[in-house]
Amino acid sequence: MQAKDLLLTRSSMPRVVSPGPSAEQLRLLEQAALRVPDHMSLTPYTCLVYQGAALQQLSKIFTTVSKLEDLTPAEQERAGQLPLRAPCVIVIATQYRAAEKVPQLEQYASAACATMAMQQMAFTLGLGAVWRTGIYAESKHLKAALKISSDNDIVGFLYVGTPAVPTPIKPSKDMQLFRQM
Repeated sequence: MQAKDLLLTRSSMPRVVSPGPSAEQLRLLEQAALRVPDHMSLTPYTCLVYQGAALQQLSKIFTTVSKLEDLTPAEQERAGQLPLRAPCVIVIATQYRAAEKVPQLEQYASAACATMAMQQMAFTLGLGAVWRTGIYAESKHLKAALKISSDNDIVGFLYVGTPAVPTPIKPSKDMQLFRQM
């Protein structure tokens, strides 16, 4: 896959199935995450990888958190199924570093770039991936359960696996972002 094609046709693959990424493919995702813009090489993020039995653990955590967040009964019923929609879920969280020249917003942006780089690498490997957020990414209860300190953020959940169907390519947006000054 050519880099230009990858960037110009980027779309999420919301339906993935087994098999998930191999150990070597996970290593390539990690290498991609480590190549993103990162002022002062702080690497202000971490990635928690859930596969196999660990997905069941994450499912139980989501169920518990749904109750702590006082979600509706229907949302509580669904909570445990969310992490099981992919053979691999990577939780990307910030690990903010004290750096006078690198504000937290810039560090968050680096973590977000790492998430996108992993998603793009997944596509180059023939895998599918979707970056999800939502109430669980904002939950202080989930952060505590995953041992993510309260002063850090969950950037998202990257669901990775084999595409269940061909990746749906969204139509190009018809808008002008660039303004000549």
